[in-house]
Amino acid sequence: MVFLSLQTLPLLPTTHRNQVIPRKCRAHERIVSCSSSSSMPQNPSLSLSSNGFCRRRVLIMLGLSSSLPLVLPSPGCHAEEEPKMASFLDEINAYTYMYPLELPSEKLVLKWVESRKPERYSSAAPLSPDARLRIVSERIDIIDNLILSVSIGPPNFEILKSMDKKAWAAKDVADAVLADKSALRVTSAQRKAESSVLDAHSGAIDGEPYWYYEYLVRKSPTKSALESNLYRHYVASTYERDGFFYTLNASTLSKQWDQMGPALEKTVASFRLLPSTESYVPPYKDPWRFW
Repeated sequence: MVFLSLQTLPLLPTTHRNQVIPRKCRAHERIVSCSSSSSMPQNPSLSLSSNGFCRRRVLIMLGLSSSLPLVLPSPGCHAEEEPKMASFLDEINAYTYMYPLELPSEKLVLKWVESRKPERYSSAAPLSPDARLRIVSERIDIIDNLILSVSIGPPNFEILKSMDKKAWAAKDVADAVLADKSALRVTSAQRKAESSVLDAHSGAIDGEPYWYYEYLVRKSPTKSALESNLYRHYVASTYERDGFFYTLNASTLSKQWDQMGPALEKTVASFRLLPSTESYVPPYKDPWRFW
């Protein structure tokens, strides 16, 4: 008796949404295995060359008597094309990151404008009335509603209870940064309530902690927006140096997150502080200087 079996290899598990790893797709493979309990005839008079019918019969039996898997690839999905990235370097504040120029899978070319060129902390634009948190560089894409900005400010020890940065939880770091990110004259608790942290985790690079978080800002990003649930969707990375937080924020409209989110996550994951050079100006230097 002849048995034919068809098996399909299982799909690879998908990665966690917070990991900044390119997603891959692999084609399924169907395995066809042929087996038989039939054996080769024992008649020595049987000759493959003497009879065409016998020759074909023996070949068929040979194929069925051996277990030979046949790999039949089925059509699968193609791997998504990686976004084309460019490098940005701020020598004044000693950091770098990669940002997307083109999204081939979306057939989209981004049109960035450098709205704020890199500048020292003392002369940077404040994000709140107390001027603790300041934007030291920013680039935007108005057409696609994208914003990349780097801000610097001291830690908020009303939220962070320890002086040891290695003891800080990622969620507390996110709340501490967001508490100072407001242009309104409100308390830190009210500022924090304007944002909703969706996820927070930490990682170590060269032995130093980086904190990563994702959050929504409960504000309409445009005056013409009528939807009450139209928020800005952010991802951010924060690092502490010289007693100050350095934070890269990347955001787009919430309704565009599925399209733009993966590229913004790559940008945030690439954020690195660099060794200081002669061009580096620490935030605490000359606080009175505004040029």
